[in-house]
Amino acid sequence: MTDPVYAIGDIHGHLEKLEDILARIEADGGPDARIVFLGDLVDRGPNSCGVVDRLMHARNEGRPWTVVKGNHDRMFEYFMGAQPKHDPRLRPELTWLHPRLGGAETVASYGVDAHVDRAVEDIHTDALALVPKEHIEFISSLPLFHLMDSILFVHAGIRPGIALEDQSEDDLCWIRDDFLSDPRPHPWLVVHGHTVVETVEHKGNRIDLDTGAGYGKPISVAVFEGSDVWTLEDSGRKVLKPA
Repeated sequence: MTDPVYAIGDIHGHLEKLEDILARIEADGGPDARIVFLGDLVDRGPNSCGVVDRLMHARNEGRPWTVVKGNHDRMFEYFMGAQPKHDPRLRPELTWLHPRLGGAETVASYGVDAHVDRAVEDIHTDALALVPKEHIEFISSLPLFHLMDSILFVHAGIRPGIALEDQSEDDLCWIRDDFLSDPRPHPWLVVHGHTVVETVEHKGNRIDLDTGAGYGKPISVAVFEGSDVWTLEDSGRKVLKPA
């Protein structure tokens, strides 16, 4: 890898923050910069519709952008089936519309009345009418990972010791402790989001780029060029070394 590649952490419906990050990347790498988005486009923030629309149109225009699927994107996809499907990694008492998860904010960004007192069936019916089919087709089409040279971009992480082709979708979208606590080298540097950290973390075998946009904190971006890694701040690149 000689040309820079930029990776953007969890967005969670914050279009304005995303536009700021994209402007920062363009200033550093030009309008044709390669970008990988680590998933969780939707939920909690005010404009999931705008985020999905922005990335969908960029891909359709042929921009060199790759978007991987996050667990929140998968929950959105599951809800938008002919019948809402419960994500098996959620506790039975939790639904995607629960305030902890932010699905109500996502459908509201499409004009759906998602008031807590409304029946899930009614919200689902309205969502099927108001969410563009092409948005759900875009979410459904997202890959679960993107492998580029010695770097694996994925939303949550991997099951250590398992071949990439044998990784489960549940783990790629949802895994935490078994991945985060393993200090051993992986076949690739794993760049992920999903687990919120105060600042971008480089653990040697993995880099965590989820700095809590879903909770009102910044979206983070890293730059990869050869074996060098930086975070990309308002002031420019800042070297990121393993802790």
